[in-house]
Amino acid sequence: MQKNKSIVLGITGGIAAYKAAELVRLLVKANIDVQVAMTEAACQFITPVTMQALSGKPVFKGMWDASIANGMPHIELSRAADAIVIAPASADFIAKLVHGRADDLLSTLCLARDCPLLVAPAMNKQMWDNPATQRNIAQLNTDGITMLGPDSGEQACGEIGLGRMLEPEDLFNLIQAHFQPKVLAGKKMLVTAGATLEMIDPVRAITNLSSGKMGYAIAQAAFEMGADVTLVSGASTLKPPLGVKLISATSADLMYFSVMQNIAAQDIFISVAAVADYSPVETSSQKIKKSKSSLTIELKPNKDILAEVASLPNPPFCVGFAAETENLLEYAEAKRKSKKLPLIVANLMRDSMGQDENSVTLLDDKGTHTLPRLPKQSVAELLLQHIAGMI
Repeated sequence: MQKNKSIVLGITGGIAAYKAAELVRLLVKANIDVQVAMTEAACQFITPVTMQALSGKPVFKGMWDASIANGMPHIELSRAADAIVIAPASADFIAKLVHGRADDLLSTLCLARDCPLLVAPAMNKQMWDNPATQRNIAQLNTDGITMLGPDSGEQACGEIGLGRMLEPEDLFNLIQAHFQPKVLAGKKMLVTAGATLEMIDPVRAITNLSSGKMGYAIAQAAFEMGADVTLVSGASTLKPPLGVKLISATSADLMYFSVMQNIAAQDIFISVAAVADYSPVETSSQKIKKSKSSLTIELKPNKDILAEVASLPNPPFCVGFAAETENLLEYAEAKRKSKKLPLIVANLMRDSMGQDENSVTLLDDKGTHTLPRLPKQSVAELLLQHIAGMI
């Protein structure tokens, strides 16, 4: 997310107001300037003191705040903002937005703004499902207001359904996506990620140490840049990125099938998954019992997914990954040329496997482009910017 962005965070009355505290912490940590404005009802759920401590700024609540020199906080607070985010947005406040009500500071701010408005609904499932609320949401969409959620799950009232506010981390990622330049808008992308499991018996498998972090970071960054993303994931404990279609494929065969079934409509294919090169010829249906004798497992080569996609009559823009333990650039370039790839990403295994940071070199027809060691999300953004430039 770009530094020095400025956000007005509006908090309305609802139990989800407690989540706004964590959202402010995440935004401030990302060097985002946050100005909090609260409704009177919001102050019944979380105190302005808490929000002031987290944002580092006084919290505004009323229209007649004397600290604003010209007496017009509804004008002054929004003019420096890159966006106004309402989280949580109650059913009542959403109705105010639809009808242009301006009877308190926050609603007046929204009416007088000249910046984007993002709204994170939070309410009981019956309130969300009510036809009046659905009409209001449809109108906000028509008016160009961005909806963030809601989520489905257990609610404070004890019921389960759609209407609860997204978690702070999810909201932060969606706000981040809003500010990201949409250099991949209109592009369809398929990304593979994670390790595959080649079963020996019901409890044992051949696999590797890939965490899936790099592939998931690429899928997240691609969505933020406007792409329509499908993520085919092997074994991974990571939370799926928001806005991304997830297909689970735990074995090399399943990943091959999933990729080939979805590749026709794709503009870009990024093969990040650590697909096993070999799998057992036979898989035991029962657990193989331990004995004093040695055990021999015959292995057969798995299909090369990237090579097959790149050799299609009309292939998408194909990007491969080469994780090596030695001779990095030599092996990576040989792989790129043998598979006829426009771009390959090379990294040493010790620099990336399971870690949150990565150091990579991009190899294309113009030569090598070494990126600094950065968090994988940042590496993903730089990689996708490079791809956008190439295509």
